[in-house]
Amino acid sequence: MTLPWKHIPILAGEIADFILTEPDGVYVDGTLGLGGHAKFFLSRLGPKARIVGFDKDEEALAMARENVSDGRLTAVHASYTQAAQTLAELGLPKASGALFDLGLSSYQLDNPARGFSLLRDGPLDMRFDLSASLTAEKIVNEWGLADLERILLDYGEERNAHAIAMAVMAARREGKITTTFQLKNIVERVVRGRGKIHPATQTFQALRIAVNDELGCVERVASLLPDILKPGGRAAVLTFHSLEDRLVKTRFKEMAAGGQWKLVNKHVVAPSYEEVRRNPRARSAKLRVIERV
Repeated sequence: MTLPWKHIPILAGEIADFILTEPDGVYVDGTLGLGGHAKFFLSRLGPKARIVGFDKDEEALAMARENVSDGRLTAVHASYTQAAQTLAELGLPKASGALFDLGLSSYQLDNPARGFSLLRDGPLDMRFDLSASLTAEKIVNEWGLADLERILLDYGEERNAHAIAMAVMAARREGKITTTFQLKNIVERVVRGRGKIHPATQTFQALRIAVNDELGCVERVASLLPDILKPGGRAAVLTFHSLEDRLVKTRFKEMAAGGQWKLVNKHVVAPSYEEVRRNPRARSAKLRVIERV
């Protein structure tokens, strides 16, 4: 079976060099996606290695299993917050390494039915986990002005948050807002273009973060690590916007200051010019790695 989407793993070589410290170790892929990173890691690992991959998107998990097709991978439909419990249930020890790739997969971004992209019309969904109840449509049509403005400011860093929130409130009085193009057109009417960046980009980012509690999940990564990693184990976190990166940077510094963790890379690692040329979606990626002492 040929997959309709391909996941190009970002900074795969660099991440492997950082976290694959034991050829036959146990590893956690906290955001499996289509399995691009896991497949690359398995090409470098030994026959007894295990990767336990987590994803809240059942469609992505099915494609990951097809893409990787390796008995050393266990793909689990759950949040990475369940990693410690799952390792115990599988009878596995704590991990030698873990990756948390916090970006969208190409599958999610390019599939208009998922509602993440403003390039193709689709339902205002934006859920990573299709069994979750909160959607972008629900936020846009039911949340109050203050809450709409707050998420645009806090999650989108949108300087026109008030104007956009007001425009959404006015538009929904005329009828329900149900599609990505409807929302895109509302924003376009009140925000001017910003060069190559579409005026609705930050609005879509804010809604996606709110729907999936992305910043809350980033916060939880740090608190989970002691239960996932053994001493000497390393965790890599790959972020794609400044809000996430600032959170990771701050939490990692706090952990290192406590003495039980150390920063592996004191300065953020970014993709090379050549990688960005091959895969433009890598351009905003930032990698930070921490080790349990």
